[in-house]
Amino acid sequence: MAGEPQDDCLFCKIVAGSIPATIVRETETTVAFRDINPQAPTHVLVIPKAHHKDAAALAAAAPELAADVLRETQAVADEEKLESYRIVFNTGSGAGQTVWHAHAHVLGGRGLNWPPG
Repeated sequence: MAGEPQDDCLFCKIVAGSIPATIVRETETTVAFRDINPQAPTHVLVIPKAHHKDAAALAAAAPELAADVLRETQAVADEEKLESYRIVFNTGSGAGQTVWHAHAHVLGGRGLNWPPG
């Protein structure tokens, strides 16, 4: 069920504290932690504590929580002293989503060319 922790979800386990992560910020509704395979000098994931399979499902079911995630991306960028940065939500396997728990990537600290990929 949307919003409920999933036993087989890596990010739900990070939220529960059963899998370690390098947490950089935590609020009542979100957790931000360093990506274990960084694609830029700063690569932090911001996730909702409630489980939603992807950004589209999160926005549809809990728009206030989606806004919390976006607000936290700015807070991460501020703490990391990023003058410019990219926020990425991968939605679906064809877009590179590998963990089926909504999450935003905050990438910065180097030039980020367009188009990506």
